[in-house]
Amino acid sequence: MWTEIDQYMGSLLAPTDEHLEAALKANREAGLPAIEVSPLQGKFLHVLVEMTQARRVLEIGLLGGYSTIWMARALPRGGRIVSLEFSPRHAEVASANLKRAGLLKRVDVRVGPALDSLPVLAAERGGKFDLIFIDADKGNNPRYLEWALKLSRRGTVIVVDNMTRQGRLTEADSADPDIQGPRRCLEMMAAHPRLSAFAMQTVGVKGWTDLLWLSWCVECRLTRPERWFPGGRQSSSLPMFSARRSRGG
Repeated sequence: MWTEIDQYMGSLLAPTDEHLEAALKANREAGLPAIEVSPLQGKFLHVLVEMTQARRVLEIGLLGGYSTIWMARALPRGGRIVSLEFSPRHAEVASANLKRAGLLKRVDVRVGPALDSLPVLAAERGGKFDLIFIDADKGNNPRYLEWALKLSRRGTVIVVDNMTRQGRLTEADSADPDIQGPRRCLEMMAAHPRLSAFAMQTVGVKGWTDLLWLSWCVECRLTRPERWFPGGRQSSSLPMFSARRSRGG
């Protein structure tokens, strides 16, 4: 039933169009995994960009650019998205989708492991980001959150996608990095003095999932980092899982 309701609400609030449909078709023809955000989730990201008037958006995990299209359409004049993608093939497909939609000039696509691209991005001193969307390999979510904080200002909105892992998030003893990464990320969100965070599970055309792990950066003094790293560990001791990929929807 929730699929029908999601489709009905999407038809009214997030209607598709030729460019969105062409992007999905191109992604399937290129063999990309069908893990894009849903139309309503894409519209939610679109509205977030509009609400915050975000001029600088960071996306960690480009996949085929479907979510990027939704966000890029909401950018104010002069706004820009920096999107990080591990796979050259995915970045190629996404760039073609963005070009077809007339949005490629608004998006800076960077190919390579996100954990390699993020320090380069920080060193460029291009300014803090207004909105950051993390939708990549889940094992490295704690490190992506660390970098999101470094690249944030007061008022930056950080969105982390798909963390419930079909209900496996509660498996504390799991050795799966896709479970442990989201758990540590959630712990950091809960304890970090710069963040005010909340989470929301959703059901819809993608089944049981979530989009909304929202954090709002607030002004504070960072005096005791051990308070917000899980187990009291500093950033250098957070595990870096070998995949280091950046794939999203």
